[in-house]
Amino acid sequence: MPKEYRKRGRREERKRKREEEQDQAAPSNKRQKSEDAEAEVGIITNGGDEATPQEGYPEYAPRPGDLPFYGLLDEDEQEYFKRADSMLEMNQFADPEERNLFLANVYKEAGGKELKIANSQSCSRLMERLILLSTPDQLKILFQKFSGHFLHLVQHRFASHCCEALFLQAAPIVNQELTAPLDEGKQNQESGDVYVSMENLFLYTLNELEGNLGYLMSDQFASHPLRILLVVLSGMPLTAVTSSSVLQSKKKEHVSITGGKPTSTEGKTEARIVPDSFHIALEKMMAGAVAGLDTTYLRALATHPIANPVLQLLLELELTRSGKQSTKDSKSLFRKLVPDDTLEEGTESASFINNLVYDTIGSRLLEVIIINAPGKTFKALYKTSFRDKIGTFAKNEVAAFIVIKIIERLSKEDLVTALDEICPQIETLIKRSRTSVIKTLIERCRVRHVDASSISTGLEQTYGEGPSERLVTMLKVSTEPTDLMAEDRRKQLDSKDSAKTHGSLLAQCMLQAPGALREFICDGLLAMKTALLITMAKDRTASRVLQTAMVCPEQSPKFRRLFIPRFYGHIEDLAVDAVASHVVDSFWKATNGLTFIRERIANELAQHESALRASIPGRAVWRNWKMDAYNTRRREWLNDAKGQSQDKEKGVKTGIELARERFAAGTTTKKQHKTLKTRTDNGTGANSIPQGTPAIQGKA
Repeated sequence: MPKEYRKRGRREERKRKREEEQDQAAPSNKRQKSEDAEAEVGIITNGGDEATPQEGYPEYAPRPGDLPFYGLLDEDEQEYFKRADSMLEMNQFADPEERNLFLANVYKEAGGKELKIANSQSCSRLMERLILLSTPDQLKILFQKFSGHFLHLVQHRFASHCCEALFLQAAPIVNQELTAPLDEGKQNQESGDVYVSMENLFLYTLNELEGNLGYLMSDQFASHPLRILLVVLSGMPLTAVTSSSVLQSKKKEHVSITGGKPTSTEGKTEARIVPDSFHIALEKMMAGAVAGLDTTYLRALATHPIANPVLQLLLELELTRSGKQSTKDSKSLFRKLVPDDTLEEGTESASFINNLVYDTIGSRLLEVIIINAPGKTFKALYKTSFRDKIGTFAKNEVAAFIVIKIIERLSKEDLVTALDEICPQIETLIKRSRTSVIKTLIERCRVRHVDASSISTGLEQTYGEGPSERLVTMLKVSTEPTDLMAEDRRKQLDSKDSAKTHGSLLAQCMLQAPGALREFICDGLLAMKTALLITMAKDRTASRVLQTAMVCPEQSPKFRRLFIPRFYGHIEDLAVDAVASHVVDSFWKATNGLTFIRERIANELAQHESALRASIPGRAVWRNWKMDAYNTRRREWLNDAKGQSQDKEKGVKTGIELARERFAAGTTTKKQHKTLKTRTDNGTGANSIPQGTPAIQGKA
């Protein structure tokens, strides 16, 4: 049978596929509306296609039943809640009372519809904003509305975000009730309902989730509220939630309010005090999460993109709370992952560790083990798996992060061994942009007082012999003029060049280290031409090196005395630049003890006063250099420049204070003179009073 005639090429193939899709979609146009409605219901009930478990991972933990359908909001309700959401987002209320009244009305309208709103694709953001602005009593009411449905809500695509916000906003209330509990009489007076503490509401939520933690760990939506619950129960700082990728995805949409809610950050940056019931519940939750899961399944979860962050948090809590006991308990998460007593080559535990080193997801779990493992466990792990191969690991894109965490925990003797292993690989590390490993090695050598001159030798061999050229290569400074380039375009190019940023960070770290490493940078700066230094000062990343070179604590006065005069004649150009103005600001601190250089720079700034005042960066430089005092109160400015302004705290007074003292002293002198005149004016002749005779106080 003859084959169908077809034209060759990718364009014809795409055209043919497009025509076939159109032919298939043509007869179903009449049912489009009903299918869209069914899809919307499917999103609300099942949370979307993303809620289905990912392929390639075993399903040990049973999945709970199908998610219930809580209903849909009608068109009028959706329109009202969308308008309320936009008003809360803009936050354009006259005063807080007006906003509170509006919130009360929204809560009244949302009564009985809380579950519908949380599951709605268009109105779930309103629920998050309501939670951010709610009072403790309103949060408790909402908590009680969600109670009994948390198992289904945390698995939903939209409602899970509402649960996260509710847990985060309710956590500080537990501390408030714990430190200042209400009396039973006040509890009954404030509301007619039965008083329920926020502590009990959290415990009720955990009871709902109990028995399903094994599945929720790997659920795309439920895993995030589960991590928040672990943080709340453990008493970890709440600020870690917004900054750590372990707790929140980078793709998460952060719902906020224009102007923000005036909340205090006090208590959020420190560990929180939690009730004893939370500690018991946390232990029960940690045990229930891994109960029934064997080593094979847990190791599969270690490389699972969703379950891995939950394992990280569980393992961190286990190692920090139990310490040595967790490494000995056969039921602990650590012992289930690494059951062998020794990690020698050939064992399954050693093979598992080696696989995690090169895995983009599993390596993060290994970082948690390295950071939090007890000292004895870490030493055994380093000796058997990393000591002889640390130089090879440092060259790998993923394993380099493991090496950084290992270097931070090494003792002085092990650090010397690691230095000998890594130094021969410096050229490869620079070419592959693994400068973070070198930077960490320099920092730890400075802390442990280890000679790091071999690193300087390796850098010289990599970047070249010329001091100026090697520094330009390290910082990737453009030798071509960039004045004609648009500012936005320059920012865009700098943000994309991560190697340039890492080179700047490495140079700043080398300036903090004594000896050959600091001389490596300082010699390059002194050898540069002035035009190239001006270009560096205007570069967003390279200018940081200039500032650090001048103000680092152990920098020699000789370098500052030779380096800063290189900028004479260009101070005005630097001061009006948005980036280079920070370099001019650093000149003030760098010239401490070099008064003649300060006066020279101040004189140059004073000559261009009009240009500086016309520029925003220039005005900042004018203020930081106290140029108003330089023009009007030169002696006071000189005393400040010489470091004598600190004597003001020791008793040196201002002009107005001295004037007040003179006035007070003059008034006292006049009174004393008047009193003395009264006492000595005893009359003359027959009316005089002899000396020593008391004056007559009155008539007899």
